[in-house]
Amino acid sequence: MSDRMEYGAAARGAAPKPSAAQSAASRRAVAHDPALWNEDLAPTTADQRSWDWPSIAALWVGMVVCVPTYMIAAGLVSEGMSWWQAVATVLVGNLIVLAPMMAVGHAGAKHGIPFPVLLRASFGTRGARLPALMRGLVACGWFGINTWVGGQAIYVILNAVTGGGVTGAPLPGLGIDIAQLMCFLAFWGLHLWFVAKGTESIRWLEKAAAPVLLAMGLALLGWAYVNAGGFGAMFSQPSAFGPGGAKEGQFWSVFWPGLTAMVGFWATMALNIPDFTRFARSQRDQFLGQAIGLPLPMALFAFIGVAVTSATVVIYGEAVWDPVALAGRMGGMGVVLALFALLVATLTTNIAANMVAPANGFSNLAPAKISFRMGGYITAAIGIAMFPWKLMESAGDYLFVWLVGYSALLGPIAGLLIADYFFLRRTRLDIDGLFSSDGPYTYKGGWNPAAIIALVLGILPNLPGFLSKAGIIGAVAPFWTDLYGYAWFVGLAVSAAVYLVLMRGRTAD
Repeated sequence: MSDRMEYGAAARGAAPKPSAAQSAASRRAVAHDPALWNEDLAPTTADQRSWDWPSIAALWVGMVVCVPTYMIAAGLVSEGMSWWQAVATVLVGNLIVLAPMMAVGHAGAKHGIPFPVLLRASFGTRGARLPALMRGLVACGWFGINTWVGGQAIYVILNAVTGGGVTGAPLPGLGIDIAQLMCFLAFWGLHLWFVAKGTESIRWLEKAAAPVLLAMGLALLGWAYVNAGGFGAMFSQPSAFGPGGAKEGQFWSVFWPGLTAMVGFWATMALNIPDFTRFARSQRDQFLGQAIGLPLPMALFAFIGVAVTSATVVIYGEAVWDPVALAGRMGGMGVVLALFALLVATLTTNIAANMVAPANGFSNLAPAKISFRMGGYITAAIGIAMFPWKLMESAGDYLFVWLVGYSALLGPIAGLLIADYFFLRRTRLDIDGLFSSDGPYTYKGGWNPAAIIALVLGILPNLPGFLSKAGIIGAVAPFWTDLYGYAWFVGLAVSAAVYLVLMRGRTAD
C-alpha cells in the first residue's frame, strides 16, 4: 500500500496501520514540501511504534520525580494549607490536566505525528510555528533551570568528597565560581549525548530510571522517619483556614489559584505529548500509561517532599525544602547516594519534558535545515544563554507568577487543539495536507486567522491579572486578579469557544 493511500485512510477517519515495510524511502515517494517535512517530523512507521504502556508510565515517573515536584507542595503549605490539603490539591490538579493530556495525545497515537505538525491543522502550515515557538521557549527556561540544579548536585557531591576543596571566588559577571560553572557544563553536556542518540535512547533512560527513582524516594522517606522519630510538627499543624486560623475562611481564594498552578505545572506537556504518544503501540497504551504514570506518582512525590521536610524540622531545627541542600547535610555516603538520585531525576525530567518539545519546535521552523538533533543543540545553547542561576535569583513568586503565568499562555493553545481535532475534525486529518504548502491547511498564506484571533482572545482576559501579579503594573480591579486565578481554565474555554464559532460552517477533513 502506498503512503498516499494509507494517509488517505487516515483522512477518512480510519486509524493508520502502517506496515513494517513502510520506510523513510517510501515516505519520500510522496511529494512533500521540504519547508514542512523532514525525517524527524514525518509520521512514525510501524517499527517505530515500540512504546507500550509501561514505557509511557515510566516516562511519566521519570519526569515527575524532580526537584520542582518535591518542592511543589511547599508553596501551598506556605500559603496556609495543611499537608494533606496541599497533596490533595496536587492530585486533583494532575487528574484535571490528565484529560487534555490524553485528548491531545490521541492525535499522536492515531496519526503518528509530533506536536508541531498537529498544530498545522488549526493554525496553518506557517502559523503553527508561533505556538510551537511559545511552547519551546517555556521549555528552554525550564531546561536551563533544571540543568543548573543538576550541576549544583554535582558541585555538592564534589565538595562532600573533597571536604569543600572545589569552592572558589565567584567569576566576574557570572556570580558563580569556576567549579560551579564546570559542573553546570558537565551536566549540560550529558543532555547532548541523549539528544544525539535520539528518542529511543530517551525511552531506555526513562524505563531504566523509573523504578530506581521510586525506590530512592521511598528510601528518603524512610530515612526521614527513622531519624526524626516520626514526621515532626508539620503533620500535626492545622490548616490556617480553619476556625481561629490566620487565614480563616480564605481557603478557596488560595485553592483555586493553587489548583491552576498545579495544572500549569504540566500545561507544557499537555501540548506536546504527541511527541511521545506518536511512538505508542496503541491508544490503550497511551491512555493507560499516562493514567498510571502521572497523577498518583505526582501526588506521592509531593507527599514525600512535605513529609521529609517536616522531619527536617526535628532533625536540623529548621525546615529544609531544597533537596540539594538537604542532601548536603546528610553526611557520609548518604550525600553521594542522595545527590546521585537527584542527578538521575533531574536528567530524566529535563530531557523528556524540556528538550524534546523545543527540539521539534525549532525543527519545524526550517525542517530542511534543522533536524531534531540540531533543534536539541539550539535548545541547549539557549539554556546556557539564559544564565539560569540568575533567572532563579530573580524569578519572584514561582507558584503564582511563573506557573500560573505561562498556563495563561498555554491553556488557549490546548483549547484550540482540542476544539479543532475533536469537535471540528472528529479526529480525522489529511496527513499529506499537513506537509503541503498548497493543501487544506494553507488557509491564508499559511496562517489561519481564526486560530490567531482565538489565541489572542484566550490570552487577553488573563493579561491584567498577570501583569499585576508580576509587578509590571499596579493593582487592578479584584475581578481581574480573581479571574487570573483560573487562568488555564479561562484561556482554554475562551479560545476553544471562539475558534469553533469562527470556524463555523467548515467541514471536517
